Amino acid sequence: MKHSKTPGRILQAAVAIFLYAPILVLIVFSFNSSSSRTRFTGFTFDWYVSLFQRPDVLSALYLTLILAVVSALIATVIGTVSAIGLYNMKARPRRVFLSLNNIPVVNPEIITGMSLCILFVTCIAFLNSWGLQAKQGFTTLLIAHITFNIPYVILSVMPKLRQLSKHTYEAALDLGASPFQAYKRVILPEIMPGVVSGAMIAFTMSIDDFIISFFTNGNLQTLPILIFTMTKRKVTPEINALSTLLFVTVLVLLIAVNVLQSRDLKKKEEKSR
Repeated sequence: MKHSKTPGRILQAAVAIFLYAPILVLIVFSFNSSSSRTRFTGFTFDWYVSLFQRPDVLSALYLTLILAVVSALIATVIGTVSAIGLYNMKARPRRVFLSLNNIPVVNPEIITGMSLCILFVTCIAFLNSWGLQAKQGFTTLLIAHITFNIPYVILSVMPKLRQLSKHTYEAALDLGASPFQAYKRVILPEIMPGVVSGAMIAFTMSIDDFIISFFTNGNLQTLPILIFTMTKRKVTPEINALSTLLFVTVLVLLIAVNVLQSRDLKKKEEKSR
């Protein structure tokens, strides 16, 4: 006897509506011609125009993009090298280090943020005791973002390394390549989809982060922190417009990651045939 799929589909639809209806309302009211949050009076782009005429928004946008790009690049390099090192370890220590790598992923962000804040405050106090004028700012923000991005890069690269033949690297060495050339010309091209996916996830996580940035920003404001600051005052459709842009940016990056992964899967299926 076949069970009906209708209740499950209804539940899935209800969950989807519950999750995405508030976002849809936010996007719709970002185009509202009035500042009303309950009645849509007309379509306009005025809130987007006024948003980009504000110097605080442009400054936060510039900082967020620079921070996301730099932290994603550094985390991708460190994470890729770390993944290769973990892959070459013996099974038991590799499991231990992978478990440690997963802690920042499952750990509540507020704990990570407070831990980094305490670390930076302690280091700054030590440096100031030696006469150096140190303070929290872009450097602490960058270190914090690199720290929580590295585990995601490792998790993206490790599956690609597991798909490699164990004899690929040895074959490259037998053909006259140096260890560096073997990694650069043989291993890296094979794991590149995982590297790109890890970089995009790191960029997305950095652009979207609020809690860790809040504890390590000093006096700087990223876009999520600016949105939080704006909500303390009267909520205007400018916040809706800014939140919509942030949501669309993250959505596009996630779609790009999924497209790259599906293309890589299709190429491998074609090669196997």
